[in-house]
Amino acid sequence: MHATRHSFAGPGAPARRGRVVLAVRLSLGLFALLLASGAMAAETVRYVALVHGGKQAGHEIVTHGDDGVTHVEFVFKDNGRGPELKEQYTLAPDGTFARYQAKGTSTFGAPVDESFQREGHQAQWKSTSDHGAQAVEGTAQYTPLGGSPEAISVAISALSKRADGKLPLLPNGTLTMRKVAEATIGKADRQRHLQLLALTGLGFTPTFAWATTDATPRMFAFIAPGFLQLMPEGYEADGDALEARQKEAESQALVDLQQRLLHPMPGSTLICNVRVFDSEHARLLQPSDVLVRDGFIASIDPASATPIAADHVVDGKNRVLLPGLFDMHAHFSAWDGGLHLAAGITSIRDMGNDNATLQQLIADGKTGKLMAPHIVPAGFIEGESQMSARIGFVIKDLDGAKKAVDWYHAHGYPQIKIYNSFPKDLVHDTAAYAHHYGMRVSGHVPAFMRAQDAVEQGYDEIQHINQLLLNFFVDDKTDTRTLQRFYLPAEKTADLDFDSKPVQDFIALLVSHTTVIDPTLATFEFIHQRDGEMSSIVADIADHLPPDVQRSRRAAEMDIPDDATAARYAKSFDKMVEFVGRAYKAGVPLEAGTDELPGFTLQRELELYVRAGLTPAQVLQVATWNGAKFSRVLDDRGSIAIGKRADLVLVDGDPTKDISDIRKVALVLKDGNAYYPSEIDTALGIKPFAEPERVQTGAGK
Repeated sequence: MHATRHSFAGPGAPARRGRVVLAVRLSLGLFALLLASGAMAAETVRYVALVHGGKQAGHEIVTHGDDGVTHVEFVFKDNGRGPELKEQYTLAPDGTFARYQAKGTSTFGAPVDESFQREGHQAQWKSTSDHGAQAVEGTAQYTPLGGSPEAISVAISALSKRADGKLPLLPNGTLTMRKVAEATIGKADRQRHLQLLALTGLGFTPTFAWATTDATPRMFAFIAPGFLQLMPEGYEADGDALEARQKEAESQALVDLQQRLLHPMPGSTLICNVRVFDSEHARLLQPSDVLVRDGFIASIDPASATPIAADHVVDGKNRVLLPGLFDMHAHFSAWDGGLHLAAGITSIRDMGNDNATLQQLIADGKTGKLMAPHIVPAGFIEGESQMSARIGFVIKDLDGAKKAVDWYHAHGYPQIKIYNSFPKDLVHDTAAYAHHYGMRVSGHVPAFMRAQDAVEQGYDEIQHINQLLLNFFVDDKTDTRTLQRFYLPAEKTADLDFDSKPVQDFIALLVSHTTVIDPTLATFEFIHQRDGEMSSIVADIADHLPPDVQRSRRAAEMDIPDDATAARYAKSFDKMVEFVGRAYKAGVPLEAGTDELPGFTLQRELELYVRAGLTPAQVLQVATWNGAKFSRVLDDRGSIAIGKRADLVLVDGDPTKDISDIRKVALVLKDGNAYYPSEIDTALGIKPFAEPERVQTGAGK
């Protein structure tokens, strides 16, 4: 899942990625944060949406009418889901919306019905999740909640007319843009000179778009590196060149961000008077002094009134020191690092990405060019079908599956992840082949199988609570590549008897096979969220987020037509939480993953584990020790021990008593560097959660 609302949903589960995007995890919400496009003379422009490997996954047809009305048809289908929208709008003389309307369905089937109009100095809008009116003086552009990619053009065109380079937004905010690169594509009369623009002022990070260079520029192409290329028909072959140039420009912006927010700590650093969390035994120890030297833990001693000398000193003030947290279900994009680190997440497991993109991200993180957690990769293997997720390797037969496993093993991947369209008849032999390399096998349950079948055929781990519970709701004719994989658990879990023999036998099977579960509970709270309700992921901290993110997080993703359906879906989610607690207490290994908005979702996930019946200390063990264990890096991190990496998190509170204190991160150490979450949050438009604990210059060697 991903970061913003109404996402295009890459390989993850119910995508939404404030995510922040797919790993860019590009989402429709991202586009919705952008705005809508400018009409010119009468014309029709056709765009093609290409996903991994150049497969067409949708289209956008934009018709600018002689009457001044622009009509847009947008359809995107990838991984068995996606939005279908029809828009129409007219523009005011300053290039902003005079009227706007969008209707259709979102990625997960929720209705989209949104409208805006401005008459003189009065603007009003209405969507399925909010409505409002506002007095307006001068130029102001309405920001749609669920618009199409065409939205970017008006933002660009309207901004080009602004002498001050700023475009006021409705309901709130200000958009700016700057040119960061240029490129020339095409030949002869089809040659086009383009500019890459970075738009800032919405969401957490800049959004990049390729635009024309004429007097009234408009969007030409939108690229989410490693995931999507939205190109005009006839220019599909130029997408890779534009993507490569965009990666270069984004890389430089990311280097600048890293240099601004990183605080090197060469030599030795003493962290005084901290209560160390013993993640192996899920307990808090007596106050200690922890010495770090060149990024590794050198010693742990009882707190002393006369601590040893060090080059740098951190006053722990009797606060809790945790090992760096793990997010075991990420789909990493270059802009996600800040959100992870600000939340104390120093390691992630990437559960599916474009292979070349992920290799570059890992390399950039290791060399310090990119602000990023450590990345443990899982090798994504999908089967060929019309509903395939087009990343990693898409295979047709066992030979293809083995070649994919060979590649991942050769590149140091500790595990593979099998996906929805993977041929069920190949699961056993593919798992056995991965196991002969010593690799773990995890994934979704392929269509026409049940979770218990996957376990028996070699799965070491299963992703997502819905994939687990579908075990009781499907047969060999149920196609779980469709939205049924979300609606069946939402509808049926409410009536599932957890004390029944089938459920108890399934839990016993998981225990006997030591099958790990990665439930991503917080991500699945979307199944009961209604329009107008704040997403549970951010409900408790919404006032810390940028206003546009707050607004987008009130939009529902499921089609919930009435109160009775809402109550049923809410009961089903409550029982999903209960199932995780029962499984854990029975001995099923648990890990903490998200597949959604980085940072914030893991914090919510941990709160839900407490709700499931785990103690806060057990939850912290899951997010640290278990993460390292099942990532196969326990010898390197996951606990605070001499010789291990000094991936450390200083918390301004006691999360062993109140798990919500996990949000109050005062300092993060990683790779011999300090990060202040308050600085990262401020750079991303987030109100900080804790005062920073600054590293001081020490007295010693």
